[in-house]
Amino acid sequence: MGMNKVITNQNQYTDDINHIISEASRVIVPLSPISVFAARNPWANLEQYTFENIAQWLKKVRDVDIYPTFNTFKQAYERNEIDDREIELKLQQWLKQINPSIAKNHVETYARKSLDLAHLTVLNRVSESQDIANHRTNALNKTDDMNTTSLVSTYITDKNDKKLIDIVDYHVIKWCKLYLDDAQSGWTMPNRDQGLFVAWRRLVQHDPALSKKQRTRLKTLPDNAEDLLEVCLEALGVSEGQIQSYLENHLLALPGWAGMMLWQDEYHHTEYQLLLAYLAIRVGLEWAIVQSYLPATEPNYEFEYSVDEFRENWIHTDLFTTEQWDQLSVSQQKVYIDFAIHFETQICKKLLLEAWEATYEKQLKTAVESEQNVEHKQHTTQVQMAFCIDVRSEPFRRQIEAAGPFETIGIAGFFGLPIVKEALGSEHSHPSLPVMNQPQHKIKEYTHEKEPTTFRQHQHILKSITYTFKKMKQNALPSLLLPELSGPWLTLQMFSRSFTPRPVGKLIRKFYAGWLQKPNDTTLSLQHCNHTEEGMPVGFTEKEKVAYVHQALRLMGLTSHFAPLVVLCGHGSQSANNPYASSLDCGACGGAASGFNAKVLAQLCNLPEVRASLLTEGIVIPEDTVFVAAEHQTSIDELDWIYTPNLSETAQNAFNQIQAAMPDISYRANEQRLKALPDNHLFKKDPLKEVHRLTNDWSEIRPEWGLARNASFIIGQRDLTKHSDLKGRSFLHNYDWKQDSDGSILANIISGPATVAQWINLQYYASTVAPHYYGSGSKTTQTITAGIGVMQGNASDLLTGLPWQSVMSADNEMYHSPIRLLIVVQAPDDFIRQILNDNHDFYQKVLNRWVKLASIDAFGQWHDWPLN
Repeated sequence: MGMNKVITNQNQYTDDINHIISEASRVIVPLSPISVFAARNPWANLEQYTFENIAQWLKKVRDVDIYPTFNTFKQAYERNEIDDREIELKLQQWLKQINPSIAKNHVETYARKSLDLAHLTVLNRVSESQDIANHRTNALNKTDDMNTTSLVSTYITDKNDKKLIDIVDYHVIKWCKLYLDDAQSGWTMPNRDQGLFVAWRRLVQHDPALSKKQRTRLKTLPDNAEDLLEVCLEALGVSEGQIQSYLENHLLALPGWAGMMLWQDEYHHTEYQLLLAYLAIRVGLEWAIVQSYLPATEPNYEFEYSVDEFRENWIHTDLFTTEQWDQLSVSQQKVYIDFAIHFETQICKKLLLEAWEATYEKQLKTAVESEQNVEHKQHTTQVQMAFCIDVRSEPFRRQIEAAGPFETIGIAGFFGLPIVKEALGSEHSHPSLPVMNQPQHKIKEYTHEKEPTTFRQHQHILKSITYTFKKMKQNALPSLLLPELSGPWLTLQMFSRSFTPRPVGKLIRKFYAGWLQKPNDTTLSLQHCNHTEEGMPVGFTEKEKVAYVHQALRLMGLTSHFAPLVVLCGHGSQSANNPYASSLDCGACGGAASGFNAKVLAQLCNLPEVRASLLTEGIVIPEDTVFVAAEHQTSIDELDWIYTPNLSETAQNAFNQIQAAMPDISYRANEQRLKALPDNHLFKKDPLKEVHRLTNDWSEIRPEWGLARNASFIIGQRDLTKHSDLKGRSFLHNYDWKQDSDGSILANIISGPATVAQWINLQYYASTVAPHYYGSGSKTTQTITAGIGVMQGNASDLLTGLPWQSVMSADNEMYHSPIRLLIVVQAPDDFIRQILNDNHDFYQKVLNRWVKLASIDAFGQWHDWPLN
């Protein structure tokens, strides 16, 4: 990375610095507040490089290893997730590509010993040696087109032997918390309305945490962020060609806080450039703190290793006796040692990860192919149920299909509707679509009553009580009285929620259902009447209604043979006292449960004028077919019916059938799902009671597994996977290539849902392999900060990913398998070639190993792409 741009004058510098910052920001991704958690690929902007190159680069610049540990590989091997034959195959493929400086048979023997997971402790694992990690030479991790420039503060220590970069980070965290605070503190940051840089510039001169000399230095700096950057970078000795890589290192120092600034810039589009301000503050503080140590020269780290350690490794291969090794010259020994270091630090884990992924692909292929020639009983479908592609839907769908004449369909859970939703009684609207897309319509829920409804009155009362309680906590005198007033009630709540969570949770739900019961006659603003809000139209035009329904039906492959009842199922989750609650809703839509979208589409599908227009598209929806909407509660595997219009006689019969079957479906789905949770939750208990206890227990760290263990995304007809147990590891999207003559449907799936699935997959991957950098560590030591996210303790980075408990069964026992997503498309080779030719970004993902791609052609043959 890094830009070699010559800056000739002040105006040119001002013009170019924003471009340089934009380029530097590729090393991070936007981080949304935890209340609207959205899964993100941490390396989304780096996919022009190979996965291997990014792994080497991150190890060099941040000492972050994005490959699984050897212990993780060992566990996978013991769970039969890594096949010895695949390891050997990957080794032989690698050997064909290299031209080693030592005998090839020696290379092969050493590599085979290193890859032997059955005897993991045989060789010293040099790639996980802390000494070697801390003294790695550039030569070992050289990536030609990715430059790095070390921060001056990283190689200077104070008199207490503390790195100055840690002091810089401490101050930056403090200012970020103050500025980004979302009404959690009683007093807001002075001058906050004028932007981060102005507020910091005025307050930092009075910061008692800085020395008098440091404050004096900061007073001399320019009052403009661009000018301050120029002055400080020059004072720190950063050359023009090093500016981008230097700023990249500053962004990577605290990727969470930097990512939040980037999200604020992109989401709010404020006139204040927060990422520019953030970098100006970091660089300004760095200069003020290190100035007395300047000029400083970066140490020339020597690569240190133990000769005896590598001597042992080579002797253990039986290629040398002790005497034979000692007879080698020093230069010969160095060649062997250099190879061992190179293999352990760059190659070994790469081959093991590829073998792990190949083993999963082989197992998936076997599971899918084993059912293709088996005849299954056919029946007349009474209910068609469209579920989100979410991996949690797959086991639930299998139970539904086994329970009766029910068919399930997979589609992205926002149903192709690019909307912002505003539910009845809500003070805020919320985008209800994947974060990579922009909303184009706003849909509001309202009543026809002009006077305030009982629902609104009750809602206002609860909000007033909550607001008063918060204000009393934040004010000096009322806070003294508050414990006396609230103590008994809060104590009662604590004991009841701790020891009887299920009945108390049920009581609370009943209270809210009764007290905040929405009117039954709520209406959605589906009809556009030349009214706009938030810069977008409210509702749809007649043409847009037909277009969105047509698109959704084509994406589902549901253009004929309609059942009497079609159920559009959104999904959400419920849990208590869980900062990550939104991450268990839709992983792509910023924590938006997608039942609202299902209700919008169901109502559109029932409109007579829409059905009449669809006739011209060749889609005939029978008059007695009715669309309804439901929401799949993934933590308890139940359906909440949220929109049931008047049903035809055949639709009513179908509805009665699915209603009658649902209790048994939920029982069996929960019974299966609970087996995957640690401790098996004492299976003597009723699984339905147990899942309700989990979702209402405010001490529960793992109410459900979410999307952990996701590994594949299958695009094809349901018959391809219907009778295969995919173990809740696959995103499933319906697709029939015979109805996609121009390939446009597949193109939409690849550019939308497949990309979303990849982001989710790599979010879980990163949170597993680098939990304290890309994850969020343990829930038990987290602190919710500024109302926007979590930290470890009170002065850490803003944590970007999933907690340890979402990916691990225990401290040293993995649950999620950190492998890259396998996309399988059921389509002829020509369709795949067209996608790779037309979609350069997707081709780049496949070529650079960010995803794997396979296809099943018209004859049932499996192909890996790119084809050899």
